[in-house]
Amino acid sequence: MSAPPGRRRRSAAPVVATLIWLAGSAAAFVLLDPVLAAFLAIVGVTGVVVVAVLSDWVRASTFEEREMARARRRQAKWDAGEQARARDRARWEAHQARKAAEGDR
Repeated sequence: MSAPPGRRRRSAAPVVATLIWLAGSAAAFVLLDPVLAAFLAIVGVTGVVVVAVLSDWVRASTFEEREMARARRRQAKWDAGEQARARDRARWEAHQARKAAEGDR
């Protein structure tokens, strides 16, 4: 099964690590002292979390690429609010004109 265009396929490593952790934890609770088994289960779940985080690490873009994407999003957001800024500017200028007219009296 391939990923849709524009999306990367997720790594299977977190799923495999989770399955290994589940089997290892179950075996530890069956074969070992419960305190030792709990310790191994906690260390194992920490390892699963690390594997899950690291599976996405390679896909991280460079700093420059992230900043360019962020700048594009900010520019699009700025452009979307152009009409509202023009409307606010007109209201402000009308307010300033009224204020100046009151001062002339």
